[in-house]
Amino acid sequence: MSEAPVKKAKRKFELDPRLAGYKGVWVFVEHEQGQVHPVSWELMGEGRKLADMLGVELAGVVMGAPGDETRSFCNETFYHGADLCYLMRDEILKDYRNEPFTKGLTDLVNAHEPEILLLGATTQGRDLAGSVATTLKTGLTADCTGLTIDPDNRSLAATRPTFGGSLLCTIVTLNYRPQMATVRPRVMAMPERDANRSGRIVEQPLGMVESSIITKVLEFIADANQDKPQLAFADIIVAGGKGMKRPENFQLIWDLAKVLGAEVGASRPVVQAGWVDLERQVGQSGKTVRPKLYIAAGISGAIQHRVGMSDSDCIIAINNDPNAPIFDFATYGIVGNAMTILPALTESFRQALATARKAG
Repeated sequence: MSEAPVKKAKRKFELDPRLAGYKGVWVFVEHEQGQVHPVSWELMGEGRKLADMLGVELAGVVMGAPGDETRSFCNETFYHGADLCYLMRDEILKDYRNEPFTKGLTDLVNAHEPEILLLGATTQGRDLAGSVATTLKTGLTADCTGLTIDPDNRSLAATRPTFGGSLLCTIVTLNYRPQMATVRPRVMAMPERDANRSGRIVEQPLGMVESSIITKVLEFIADANQDKPQLAFADIIVAGGKGMKRPENFQLIWDLAKVLGAEVGASRPVVQAGWVDLERQVGQSGKTVRPKLYIAAGISGAIQHRVGMSDSDCIIAINNDPNAPIFDFATYGIVGNAMTILPALTESFRQALATARKAG
């Protein structure tokens, strides 16, 4: 006689009562030289969803020098979904430096106790998130590709690739607050801007003096990489993988991209083989992109590459292997030899564009 299966009861999580007062979702608004990084607004859209799931307020956090600029950034947080904005203004915060920004954001968290704090996985965001999480002695999940709320315990469930991009794992920070996460640019959708929205601004002083800060800003040197690829913000990307067989065949990718006015991307094996520069790598260990059109030629679609481009509006995959994983999530798939198909596509687009120009 077989025994009936024993069902194990799921252990109920109980939040430390000392953390029960932590409420709200915050998004740090990153800006430089008068421009807000787009990832801040992308996170605001995602933060709005999380706040609605929890039934709490969404807040933006703006830190900078006194002036109308920082207040206008607060208004933009409302236009992108925030209910309130925490504003910290001081001349010390004119340019980003880790020490004053870490103290300022840490003080804001300790004063107002948010349960979730989101930052962009940019150079600045990664630097700030790590030092703030360390100072607050809380958990930080970096380079997330998905955020949601665990229905069982109301905790932030942050999903990110692991093991070199071969697996996805979901991390939950239980008895620590705030729960922190960074998200790469273009991973989350940009929310609709609504200029009719408004909210309240809560100001708090920094409480530091310049003489107490070791790092000094001597000069601002404009981005020297303007001529380098801007994959994260491209509307069209033509990418190639090792299925292109030889480095000289990669010229077919460049030819199609030139006709379309597109950026050129590549899979990790192509970059490792030295066919193109690292700046053109798409995937977990490269760039995350969200173009309107992504053409992938000779790319198998392994998860390491998939997490960097699967949110593209339209994906056209070209591969001679009908069982290639990329066909599982591509919008359109073409089974065939990329070395034959790419020149045909290039010529077709060239003729179509020429006809369109003649038609005015």
